[in-house]
Amino acid sequence: MSVFTGAGVAIVTPFHEDYSINFEAFAELIEYQIANSTDAIIVMGTTGESATTSIEEHIEAIRFCVKTVNKRVPVVAGTGSNATDTAIHLSKEAEKCGADGLLVVSPYYNKATQNGLFHHFKAIADSVKLPIILYNVPSRTGCNILPETVVRLCREVENIVGVKEASGNISQVVKLMALADGKVDLYSGNDDQIVPLLSMGGKGVISVLSNVAPKETHDICAKFFAGDVEGSCRLQRKAVELCEALFCEVNPIPVKKALQLMGMDGGTLRMPLTEMDEANVPRLEKAMKDFGIRI
Repeated sequence: MSVFTGAGVAIVTPFHEDYSINFEAFAELIEYQIANSTDAIIVMGTTGESATTSIEEHIEAIRFCVKTVNKRVPVVAGTGSNATDTAIHLSKEAEKCGADGLLVVSPYYNKATQNGLFHHFKAIADSVKLPIILYNVPSRTGCNILPETVVRLCREVENIVGVKEASGNISQVVKLMALADGKVDLYSGNDDQIVPLLSMGGKGVISVLSNVAPKETHDICAKFFAGDVEGSCRLQRKAVELCEALFCEVNPIPVKKALQLMGMDGGTLRMPLTEMDEANVPRLEKAMKDFGIRI
């Protein structure tokens, strides 16, 4: 059973100017997502700036999200770390908080071998009962989870069920699904590649775009699954300019600016991230307007 099917939002974490979490704004963002057909909420991932939150804040954000969502959609908690023990601790705490699944990124900086990756993820999975989605994003971690390793983990470890694939390497994804034999739930980690990965048997997307266009991102998946492939492709093509604008600077800088332009409180960014370069704002504004987002 998949953790979710469709478009899950990699939700931002709104911070006050003093960098504390703005839970009132966080609740509003969660309610906006649910009201606009988001299929799942992924909390404390890359877009949620998990790299600059303390362990205590990380757990509190997960607990708050689970409580606020109240089982209306699945909540997937980001609990990865480059230290296996830390990832185990976060995963256990997320399970106690009531999360429906975990998103576990490959260890960054350490650059583990494929054997090291296998044992890292297995140790985390063995510590909890929740289903786990691996997160492969080598552009950030410097470490690529090869298809053979993903398939081995999904076959040999009962509660490792899939992967968020953000390598951008379509050939790697095709190989993965050729080897998977139905054992791997595939989620796109790139908003400009949702339909290509769905066409390979993907279950959906874990999306930055969904922060500002939740209904449309949901519809890309829903139309595809309903057999309206052309309608799904049309929405995917329409989103290209906006996807590019949302990644013209490192995520989540542009998406927090986009929320601000929409009159929503995405909050400030934590250092070392800084506010969006003013030279890039017109591009973002244009892309949002062209997509049909009111600002």
